[in-house]
Amino acid sequence: MSQRSPSLLAAPRIVDLIAQRDLSAVFQPIVDFEDGAILGYEGLIRGPAGTALETPYALFAQAAAEGSVIALERAAAHTCIEAFARLKCECKLFLNFSAGAIRQLADERDDTFTMLRNMGVHAGRIVIELTEQSAIPDVASFLPAISLLRMAGAQFALDDYGTANASMNLWVRLRPDVVKIDRFFIHDIASDPLKFEAVKAMQHFAAASGARLVAEGIEKEADLIVVRDMGIACGQGYFLGKPSAHPPPLVADNAREALRSRHIAVFPEATRAVVSASPSGGMASTKMVVHAPALPRDATNNDVLELFNRLPNLHAVAVVEEDEPVALINRRAFMDRYALPYHRELFGKRPCMLFANESPVVIEKSMTVEDMAKLLANDDQRYLADGFVITEHGQYVGLGTGESLVRAVTEVRIEAARYANPLTFLPGNIPISSHITRLLSHEAGFHACYADLNHFKPFNDQYGYWQGDEVLKFAAHVLADVCDPTRDFLGHVGGDDFLVLFQSEDWHARAQRAIHTFNEGAQRFYGPGDRLAGGIHGEDRRGNPSFYGFVTMAIGCVQVQPQCNDAAYSSEDIASVAALAKRRAKREASGLVMVEFNEGRMVLQGRTTATVD
Repeated sequence: MSQRSPSLLAAPRIVDLIAQRDLSAVFQPIVDFEDGAILGYEGLIRGPAGTALETPYALFAQAAAEGSVIALERAAAHTCIEAFARLKCECKLFLNFSAGAIRQLADERDDTFTMLRNMGVHAGRIVIELTEQSAIPDVASFLPAISLLRMAGAQFALDDYGTANASMNLWVRLRPDVVKIDRFFIHDIASDPLKFEAVKAMQHFAAASGARLVAEGIEKEADLIVVRDMGIACGQGYFLGKPSAHPPPLVADNAREALRSRHIAVFPEATRAVVSASPSGGMASTKMVVHAPALPRDATNNDVLELFNRLPNLHAVAVVEEDEPVALINRRAFMDRYALPYHRELFGKRPCMLFANESPVVIEKSMTVEDMAKLLANDDQRYLADGFVITEHGQYVGLGTGESLVRAVTEVRIEAARYANPLTFLPGNIPISSHITRLLSHEAGFHACYADLNHFKPFNDQYGYWQGDEVLKFAAHVLADVCDPTRDFLGHVGGDDFLVLFQSEDWHARAQRAIHTFNEGAQRFYGPGDRLAGGIHGEDRRGNPSFYGFVTMAIGCVQVQPQCNDAAYSSEDIASVAALAKRRAKREASGLVMVEFNEGRMVLQGRTTATVD
């Protein structure tokens, strides 16, 4: 006979707890983000207070040891329904069941729903949650149970989505009305780009399937604001309300204020290098490919000549065997050889492999852009003249040229730079515009602060680009350090220009701190002699000798009131006015200037030829 742990021997039996009605219920609110109302409560079971079996985990561990899990589930549901009926609220009740308990519930549905009616709880207010512990070996045989319960009026939810048992397979086959996202994906979603992307994927699938999403485990305001602004419908967690035997009818005050706040989330995807221009290389390869016929290994040189004569623009021809490239014949090299006396007569009927390059450069269609760029730095430059073969899963797709490779890599890198600056990895122009548009559309008041470095060009000319890059990275670090990552968006426009979209109320103090920190720290990039001199000697734009002080930071700010946020203003308008404020700031000793949005816009309309220093 197997021995039980001392804790299990000391604990009362689950069947005794059920018989003695020694279980109690607590309820945790599920909140609708649109209006902040409580949509329903999840019923949770508790054992005798102050005992080893008070927590659900201990209760179900004991039940598993006794083989009475389903009996405990049914007793827990009955207890929750009784207590819920006494609350006399009209919202929904979410109940947890394993797959086995759901089958039994369906088999005894008449008795179950009669009990509900007697307690005054209509079946339409019940949401049955399939718990994460439930592995379902035969989903097809489980579907009728779900259908029977739905026919009686109950709804069905998939709990803890993203765990091993709550998979997309179940989502597709069970078609839940509600999907509860596991707390793992919600905790710290405000600062975790991968969790953010995972939840976005769930959101797209929910929209396609018609399911309503509930974000579980919301414990911090920042996470709540992110899931709210993503468009997730509902949430649950300690920040919204803790489990209680007598839950309040309204959401917690701090959560209600957060839901009503006008500031919008800074999505974590915008705080890293967002290269949406296909870093996998697929888009670049597609642009490069020349769809050209290939020849088999047993083709003759006359076949090659006929193909080149028929297709005068074809720069090369691939030789394939079972659709896999084995060689490449360059047009110019082949035609130059054939122009020699008697070569056609001597070699025309010989195999084409005679003049072929049997080790051509091969680019797989999925090759990353970075790997393609390495080809450009490779000592073997045959592909620039010969071209190369493009394959997909090893099968011949087409040809590419050295020119097309250079163009494709350049285009992708330029496109990538629009999304993220390659030096600082801060968001580039497209994410900046996107965030301004989000701010405007949500009528969120904010301050757009354009930061620029004074005397940066003379420093760059004197000390070189490598040291100049270090100054730019230092500026990015200083600005990032003064931002609240959940409220303030920092982007790198390019060069020594940065844009901060402050929603923090103490934005002015943050901007002042950035200027002070940068101005002091930037001096360490100068040599000892220049530090003693207070700057460097150089030439102005006309070539005249001039002295330039230390590199300093200037920040021009424009305040955008919520009432300004209508269709008349665009992200370009905001950025342009902030740039005007920056030009003024560069002339101020403090390095910090603010203009009203409407004032700046009028000035821009009346004087559009001002230059950026």
